[in-house]
Amino acid sequence: MNQSRERSSGADDMAKSFGFRDVDQGSKQPLVNEVFHQVASRYDLMNDLMSAGMHRIWKSAFISWLAPARSGARPLDVLDVAGGTADIAMKITERSQGHARATVFDINGSMLGVGRERAQKRNLADQLTFCQGNAEDLPFEDKCFDVYTIAFGIRNVPRIDKALQEAYRVLRPGGRFMCLEFSNVDVPMLDTIYDRISFDIIPPLGGMVTGDAESYRYLVESIRKFPNQSRFKNMIETAGFERVSFRNLSGGISAMHSGWKI
Repeated sequence: MNQSRERSSGADDMAKSFGFRDVDQGSKQPLVNEVFHQVASRYDLMNDLMSAGMHRIWKSAFISWLAPARSGARPLDVLDVAGGTADIAMKITERSQGHARATVFDINGSMLGVGRERAQKRNLADQLTFCQGNAEDLPFEDKCFDVYTIAFGIRNVPRIDKALQEAYRVLRPGGRFMCLEFSNVDVPMLDTIYDRISFDIIPPLGGMVTGDAESYRYLVESIRKFPNQSRFKNMIETAGFERVSFRNLSGGISAMHSGWKI
């Protein structure tokens, strides 16, 4: 594997990488913001291209593993980080049959705008709150959420360790952290095929469909830089979570991680 494609071993490396490019400390976030301003209106199309439509099945598996409660003494308080388009938050509230209430949190105002429109169209606006800010510095009190979810977003956070610490801080005792992210393929031959599709097909296809090949190039590169399943599991444990585990999806093209604040 080319050196530039080696996966990060931890948070410090991710903070200074924009895809395969090394950038100055503090430069990654503005660059990532611009990518998502560009793709906000085409976010589902972006995920369809990146996953050949499989992201819809993966998200369903993610919600099934979460298994949000449908009853209880009080509503289930969910914080969905990097969830601007509200896809995960709406799925959780629907699966809970209205028992969950979700705060959709994202650093990107364009993504949040898409989410608000979608929630209104699906008559879910009353169950969702939208908030803009940085995952590394959440504007919420300690111990105020039951669930923290982040789907296809954590690899774009410059200081992943800070985001995980914040996740731990805002969860109540007994709260659950769940992450869905593109990951490390562990099936022989599938990894070669996946690399070929990712680097030779997705950016040009993204350029033809959306006119923005460079955003897709960053996104496929960022997947290769993200720590593999075991390393990310260790990062979650370092943040204080217990009973941390992961489940691969589609041979490791994506993976779900779960941890508990005990």
